[in-house]
Amino acid sequence: MIEKVYNMTLGNEKTIERIIQDEHIHYNHMILNKGEALPEHFSNANVYMTVLRGRLSIVLDDQLVHEYEMGSILNIPIDIKMNIRNLHQEVLELIVIKTPAPK
Repeated sequence: MIEKVYNMTLGNEKTIERIIQDEHIHYNHMILNKGEALPEHFSNANVYMTVLRGRLSIVLDDQLVHEYEMGSILNIPIDIKMNIRNLHQEVLELIVIKTPAPK
């Protein structure tokens, strides 16, 4: 078999999982319910964030809350303060890709 297969959790329970972590890319999957959030942190790589379902509420550096719906893809540069949360009833599901992979 040439390909390597990865699986991610399906469902509605809070999930934060690192699917791929190698020298090329970090590929993460997250599911957040209403009121759930990630700890505030600084981006440690160039980040691509895809909203698979729900609505993302995000504060970057000193900006006000911005909201992004399903199908939105954000590009966040390295060293940006991020506050990611779900303020809405529907389940929020994200794919977060960091490239190049943080050292």
